[in-house]
Amino acid sequence: MNPRIISADDHIDLQWLPKDLWQKRVPPAWRDRAPKVVETPEGPYWVCGSDRWDPWGGRKGAAGAQGGRRTALERGGVLEPGVLRPTTTELRLTDMDRDGIDATVMYGPIVPLLIQDPDLREVCYRAYNDWLAEFCATAPDRLVGAGLIPIDDPKTAADEVRHLNQIGLRTGMFLAARVELPLWDEAWEPLWEAAAEAALPIGFHLGGGLRTVLYSGPKATQAGNMGVRVACSTLQMDEPLAAVIFAGALERHRGLKIVLAETGIGWLPYMLERMDDTYQKFLDAEEFWRRHGGLQLTMAPSAYFRRQVWATLTISKASRPRRAAASCATTRESCTASDPHPGSKTVTPNAFPGLDAA
Repeated sequence: MNPRIISADDHIDLQWLPKDLWQKRVPPAWRDRAPKVVETPEGPYWVCGSDRWDPWGGRKGAAGAQGGRRTALERGGVLEPGVLRPTTTELRLTDMDRDGIDATVMYGPIVPLLIQDPDLREVCYRAYNDWLAEFCATAPDRLVGAGLIPIDDPKTAADEVRHLNQIGLRTGMFLAARVELPLWDEAWEPLWEAAAEAALPIGFHLGGGLRTVLYSGPKATQAGNMGVRVACSTLQMDEPLAAVIFAGALERHRGLKIVLAETGIGWLPYMLERMDDTYQKFLDAEEFWRRHGGLQLTMAPSAYFRRQVWATLTISKASRPRRAAASCATTRESCTASDPHPGSKTVTPNAFPGLDAA
């Protein structure tokens, strides 16, 4: 198959995962503590230890976890509670055919696996990634899964990148805005090195970075909170982008490829201009940088972006006028349906009207 339209950022959220994924796949010693689906008065939910996560099975009207919006499956009239369309190969391909999409890059849940025990968390990441590789193998020309990369330990992250490569996954998902150890810290070098050696692109996916947003509690569903959560989420990738460039990771590892996933592109022209201006001012302070170890760059930040960074966008009027003006950004655009998220254009005939095929 020669794909023509590839949606560069779709999803497999917690509610669509097989309910026995972790109970079936983690070693027996971990199963009592691993995530499982349990029935509650509000319906089936994922539970891990004493923590309750997201609902399972795609219930109608459960829009709170989706930022006050309906999912694409519900809008399209194909949502059936308990039917896991995004992770049932035949159904997912049917939806893709309806949308005119030939292949999909599928990121995982945009909230990390909130497991306190680091050893259990590592086991659960591995189980998810192994399941994902098997799911993608059911239609390898059309299903491209992004394996989960841990965000709390650089060495563990590097080891998981190597594992993703070994099991045949072609990219990984890294919630860069949620890291506690800054990405400009040299401790992340093992991750950059592993990704470059494996030629495995790392998707810096939106999620986190919002200082004032509430995700639970009585005020979490207020319109002001929801508006900030949804409207500002795509803008939180400025720090990770600047960090990976100014720390010299792209300079040291030319094979390292970064994807800004579900972030949009409207903010990028200004960000690249700002980084280039910062770099020029740094060059002007030559004596300062000589005393502080020197700069890690040999060219302007926008040049690294053009060479090694891609960005995805959901089709929007705001993005189109910037394409011609932002020559530094346009060479790395990829379109995303974000299926089955609420912002998705999918499960509708011809999801990308007016978009030329690749």
